Amino acid sequence: MSGGKKEGEMQARRDHTLKVIKGAKPGVPGRAPQRRIVPRQFPRPVEPIEDLLERLDQEPVEDPADAADPASGDDPASSDATPEDVSGGRRTGERATSTPQRRSLILLLVAVLAATVMAGGVTGHRWYVDRATDQARQQAVAAAKQASVNFVSVSAASVDRDIQRITAGATGDFKDEFTRGQSQVRAAVVENKVDSRGSVLRAGLVSGDRHRAVVLVAVDATVKNVKAPEGRPSHYRIQLDIVRDKASGRWLVSRLQFVG
Repeated sequence: MSGGKKEGEMQARRDHTLKVIKGAKPGVPGRAPQRRIVPRQFPRPVEPIEDLLERLDQEPVEDPADAADPASGDDPASSDATPEDVSGGRRTGERATSTPQRRSLILLLVAVLAATVMAGGVTGHRWYVDRATDQARQQAVAAAKQASVNFVSVSAASVDRDIQRITAGATGDFKDEFTRGQSQVRAAVVENKVDSRGSVLRAGLVSGDRHRAVVLVAVDATVKNVKAPEGRPSHYRIQLDIVRDKASGRWLVSRLQFVG
């Protein structure tokens, strides 16, 4: 058995022997050039080819699906990933998480600013309305005081101007009523030689806004006539309803009555 194996190895060595024929060296003229055979051997295999083929035939065939099986823990993507890739992915995730949070914060800030602007606009408008209403009330009280003085301040020497002043400060029903009776008023003032001068003691706002108001005015007056040439004091409490004229912006008396 060993003799046959040795013969096989010798035969394989002879089969792997390469015969190289080099060109003949220049020889003697008239003689054929001489050739020499130089034997060279291939590198000896690590193991016999028969054994290698037999071993390869016995090894199990690799399934491509097993190479990418997540259960095996050999994920190509994860195995090839570098620490930079992993940290980069984490930073990407962090950015993806922080972006909605930042957007939510921006939306919240915009909502707060919008609410602040709206609140400021409402507050500003309310302040403007309140300020305009206060100014209108002050103007209404001032107009009522002047109208009261005009009404009780009449003189026979200036009756036409006095009546005209009262009419100019009137509107609505009061103006219509006074205009209808102004001739009788003029005649009584002239006939009795009336000379009345009034002054305001107090005035108070009963109610009012930017368009209309009710004012109560306390007036003192000194009245002279043919029966009292030295004059006598009189005290009046007058309630006036006044309205603001849209065209001129003036406050005019729409109703006047004595209340005691």
